[in-house]
Amino acid sequence: MDIIKVGMADLNVGRHPCMLTTLGLGSCVGVSIFDRSTKISGMAHIMLPSSKQARDNTNIAKFADTGIIELVNQMLRIGAKRASMVAKLAGGAQMFAFKDVSDIMRIGDRNVDASKEMLSLMKIPVIAEDVRANYGRTIELYSTDGSVLIKTIGHGSKTI
Repeated sequence: MDIIKVGMADLNVGRHPCMLTTLGLGSCVGVSIFDRSTKISGMAHIMLPSSKQARDNTNIAKFADTGIIELVNQMLRIGAKRASMVAKLAGGAQMFAFKDVSDIMRIGDRNVDASKEMLSLMKIPVIAEDVRANYGRTIELYSTDGSVLIKTIGHGSKTI
């Protein structure tokens, strides 16, 4: 089985058999997309909700609005079928407590909302999620069945 790493503000795709993994999701969101018919898998480590609000938006994998489109396009290029794609989300935590949580500080919430909105626009259903809360996560997407293993420190592990 190929083990494919996805860095921060990065994305990658793989053919079965493979496992995609990304480490240290705090306010970032791990978007895992799985094609149930071809078992082609893809993962993006989304750092920010929108490329339109960034001065430097050259890294399209960094943003929900551009990264998810690129992820789906890369999956389609290697043979995935849009109609059989499903998504799972993890991360989007509020890692620090602030007395006055302004919208700008709610990066985790905004990343989750932007990722869901983009997937909805692309008609890719989100079938499972482990998001928000106040702790980090590491995730692994398995091409055998599209399961996502979520590992945390102090909050155990679970599969969605």
